Order: sequence, then C-alpha cells, then structure tokens
Amino acid sequence: MRLDARRIGLGVAAPVLAIAVALLLTTVILLIAGDPVLAVWQVLFRAPLPRQIVAIINEATVLYLSAVAVAIGFKMNLFNIGVDGQYRVASFAAAVFAGAHWLPGWLNIIVAIIVAMCTGALWALIAGLLKVTRGVSEVIGTIMLNYIATYLVAYLLRLAAVKVEGSNATSTQILAEDSRVPGISLEWLIGTPKEIYGLAVLAIVVGIVYWFVLSKTRFGFDLRATGASETAAVASGVNVKKMIVASMVLSGAAAGLVGMPLLFGQDYAYGDTVQAGLGFAGMSVALLGRNHPVGMAFAAVLWGYLNQLSNGLQISAGVSDRLVLIIQGIIVLSVVIAYEVVRRARLRLEQGRVAKELAAQPRQDAAEEVAA
Repeated sequence: MRLDARRIGLGVAAPVLAIAVALLLTTVILLIAGDPVLAVWQVLFRAPLPRQIVAIINEATVLYLSAVAVAIGFKMNLFNIGVDGQYRVASFAAAVFAGAHWLPGWLNIIVAIIVAMCTGALWALIAGLLKVTRGVSEVIGTIMLNYIATYLVAYLLRLAAVKVEGSNATSTQILAEDSRVPGISLEWLIGTPKEIYGLAVLAIVVGIVYWFVLSKTRFGFDLRATGASETAAVASGVNVKKMIVASMVLSGAAAGLVGMPLLFGQDYAYGDTVQAGLGFAGMSVALLGRNHPVGMAFAAVLWGYLNQLSNGLQISAGVSDRLVLIIQGIIVLSVVIAYEVVRRARLRLEQGRVAKELAAQPRQDAAEEVAA
C-alpha cells in the first residue's frame, strides 16, 4: 500500500510540477519584459464566455484528432512531423470529392471521410517506404513531404477552384446543404447560439479506437513493443519494417480526419482560409497528454482554452497575444522535464525496493536453515 501511494503521488506530482514551473517561468518572462503580470494572469484565468466555451470545444476537437495521429507514431518511436501535410492533401481530396456531389447526403459525407483517410494514409506511406527501403529518417521525409503537400495542394486548388461572385476567395466547390453535418446546440445549457461541430463525435470515436487497438489487440502490443525495443521485438518474431509502414499508414489515416470537422461543420469547402499548423499543435498536445487518450483530451482542451483567451490579452492587459505561444512552449518543456524527473525518482524508488528485498533474502534463508 505504501508503494502504491508513492506511485500515485509521483503520478500526481508530474503535472503539478509542470504547471508550477510553467507559471513561474512565464511570470519571470513577464517581469523581464516589463509586462503587467497580474493583469495577464487575470485574463488567462478568467472564466470563458459561453461562445468561448463552444470555440474551445471545437478547437479541442481538431487538436485531439491531430494529437492522436502524432501519438500513433510516438508509440512506435516514430516522429511523424508530416501530419500538417497529410491533413492538407486529405482535406483537399475530401473537399473535391464531396463538392462533386456524386453521392447523396450522408453517403457523400461518409465516403468523403474515407477518401480523406485513404489520402492521408497514402501520403504518410511515402515516408514509411522511404524509411524501410532507403533508410531515410521519417523526420526528414515527413518535413519534406509537408512542403511538397503545401505547394502541390496550392497548385491543384488553382485548377479546381470555383469562382464566387463578389469575392476574391479561392476555394473548391461549396458543399450542398445535404452534405453538411449539423452542429450540436448548447443553447439549452450555456445560452449561446453557437454550435459544436457535429463531427466532434468523430474525435470521441477515434479516441476509443486508439485506446482499444493499442491496449487490447496483438497489433497494438507489437507496435508498443517495437517502439520500446526493436531488438526485443525482432526476438519475439515481430517484423519491424512491416510495423513501421503500418504505423505510418495508420498515423496518416488519422491525420486525414483532422480537417473533417472544419470541412463539414464550418468552411464547407477547401480554400485560402484553411488553418495551418494544426499538425505541429497536435505534436504539442500529444506530448502534453503523454500519448494517453484521456490525457490528450485534457491537453487539447487546455490548448484551446489558451488560444481563445489569448484574444483578450491585448485589450485587457496590453500584452501581445503571442504571449500564449510562449506559455504553450513553456508548458510543453515543463511537462517533458517534470515527467523525466518523476521517472528518475520512480526508478530510484524501485531500485531501492529491490535492493532491500535482495538484502533481506539471505537473512531469511539463514533463519530458515537454523529453524530446520
């Protein structure tokens, strides 16, 4: 019971230490810059307005999907830096397909989502094949593919763009009414007409599938085992190259879902207004949530909370809203450092416990011999 209490204490200590360090370092930066510390914290710790709550949930939905895509690679000890490019090409492909209206209503939505997953998976497959066949680092491969995806989609968008009367915006065909996912109203609860993305449910489903596959299936065990030790995985009969390709494909498929809530619940087309940087934000959320499905959910909400409240920094505190980017970076670094400190502390406790048990064993054996 004492050991269990220590483990629980260490588990709680990591996030508490990370938050404390983040608050301390941010305060120091504000003091050095001569910014009003109290005013900044009053803005950031203020209860969000009802419309902000909806915006936080919507942003957290997209960030969670991005984090899951990154976490699949992390579990395999792969750094899929290409989620941003994968979701771009996937969103564009889905928008073009759904905008063509070859299928009616929900069937059009479902098939478009499948198209997005397949496109993201195929784009990630390139990096996986380069790694297992040519030894190209997935970090380098996915970063280069991000650039290719950005310019390729920009070129294709010019070919597929539809001119909108009275606007200079460039986008694909606007989705028909029956190909849009209705939002979820919270007016009865918090009194705002703004709605949560209908595909927020998709994020919940993805989180459950992610947990089940990694925790309850042989594939998930092989993936985690390969990420922990390739040598041990090979010794147990796991095909490492096959697992690398499979994990990159799954990560890309999950990345293909990142833009779906935006496409079917807000923008209804792919165009110049597409959000950039969601893949990199997902990396931060995955690190902050320790690749755990529940942890990443809380991290995504925290990220959305900071992003939404940052808009009031300039007005209420006279500070640039870019300060939130500094705070987010400090939080990620604090989490990494805090969990490493706690990991080492837990390791020392385990080593001490084993040493005590080994030291007590000869005395116990001697006592048994005397008794005999």
